[in-house]
Amino acid sequence: MLKTLLTVILLAGTLPSHAASPDWNQRLAEAMPLLGHRNWILVVDSAYPLQISPGVETIETNASQIEVVRAVMAAIDHSIQVRPVIFMDSELPFISDTDAPGASAYREQVSELLRGYPIESLRHEKIISTIDDAGKAFHVLVLKTKMTIPYTSVFIRLDCKYWSADQERSLRVRMKSHNE
Repeated sequence: MLKTLLTVILLAGTLPSHAASPDWNQRLAEAMPLLGHRNWILVVDSAYPLQISPGVETIETNASQIEVVRAVMAAIDHSIQVRPVIFMDSELPFISDTDAPGASAYREQVSELLRGYPIESLRHEKIISTIDDAGKAFHVLVLKTKMTIPYTSVFIRLDCKYWSADQERSLRVRMKSHNE
């Protein structure tokens, strides 16, 4: 019994940061001022795996996927420092209502919610691998929902709101020409 208890305690110390049903809205609000470019916010379905990269923090929201996506996008839109770069699973358009009832309705809802934002589609395994790598150096906030349709997760890489990719390229060109 004591050996089992010690094993559980030791294993608990090696698990990634996660919590069960905290006030996820409050945690999102606390995290937003700290997050910057290269950080991620994920809104994931209920079967999304608990990742063990040190920077990955998982929170069970006990909320609907659409509710959490809406809250995250509002928080990002109201931030002064970050804008979203959105990725979704390339498998989602191929999920049928026969295999996963509600898939078509979800696609319509999330499409409407994310209208106006560019969305890049990648295979699920590629996104998981990217998140795993990011979690080794940067914070990844995973908000797990009650969604039970596969491949519905919304992966948001944060980028700088007040400095664009074009501005960065222009800066690098000026720096290079100055050094020549």
